[in-house]
Amino acid sequence: ENGIEGNAVAQFIVRKDGSLDSIVVIKSPDQAMSDEVVRVISNMPKWKPGKENGKPVDVKVTLPIMFKLYNEKEKKKK
Repeated sequence: ENGIEGNAVAQFIVRKDGSLDSIVVIKSPDQAMSDEVVRVISNMPKWKPGKENGKPVDVKVTLPIMFKLYNEKEKKKK
């Protein structure tokens, strides 16, 4: 909508039950991108939790996300 491309980086915690918590965007070229990153991550289904010695543990995840705009010709190629 705003014609902005670029890379955003988010961090969050995957809790022992697989829920996502403490979502923070640590890099983003635009506030609208940051807002979208938080919205998408917040709506993700539960993840598989990390394990240590066979027991579930909280894990901090860093997730890079690329925003790329395509014109109509590029969309048809895919």
